[in-house]
Amino acid sequence: MLLGLSGVFEILLAEDNPGDVLLFREALSSRQLPCNVVVAPDGQKAIALLSGVSGDVPTWRPHLIVLDVNLPKHNGDAVLRHVRRQPWLKGVPVIMLTSSASPADRAEAINLGANLYLQKSSDLDELLEVGKIVEAVLSRGSAPDPN
Repeated sequence: MLLGLSGVFEILLAEDNPGDVLLFREALSSRQLPCNVVVAPDGQKAIALLSGVSGDVPTWRPHLIVLDVNLPKHNGDAVLRHVRRQPWLKGVPVIMLTSSASPADRAEAINLGANLYLQKSSDLDELLEVGKIVEAVLSRGSAPDPN
């Protein structure tokens, strides 16, 4: 596992639902992952966090980006487009974690460069699986091929 300088994984979670943020943190906690989760409550704030550069060097580069599709201000697809245009974010895995079961939303996310598209669940066991998936992605340094 490639930890950050502080000895923890840096994760950007773009999610506007505080309950889903809490559940995501619980899923990570269940795996005892050393993570710093930075929450962006809307797409505009997520893009701002991912746009900070000093010269040619990014001021912050997460190990993983987790996006909800249905974000206010800029949706998850817009954030994903931004991520994939930034050279310093190349190789950072992106997981779309959303309530949308739409095949069109999934196809668009994968087409834009999402590594995984996961549907949120209200079932606790399924929710904890998200923690396992995040752990697997972080241990590889990249997300598995979604196809």
